[in-house]
Amino acid sequence: MLRRHGWSHQVPARRAVERDEEKVAGWVKDVWPHVEPPRRRSKPGSSSKTKPDSR
Repeated sequence: MLRRHGWSHQVPARRAVERDEEKVAGWVKDVWPHVEPPRRRSKPGSSSKTKPDSR
């Protein structure tokens, strides 16, 4: 759809000069685990809507 209108998706040409890789790595390690929602573990189940899954 973007190309039909003569647009393209935006991609940064380079990283910001002010970027501090050490601070980014620290943030990813310390803050991101608290921000990111926990992943759901898949459980065996039933594909039937009327029959509950058996264990």
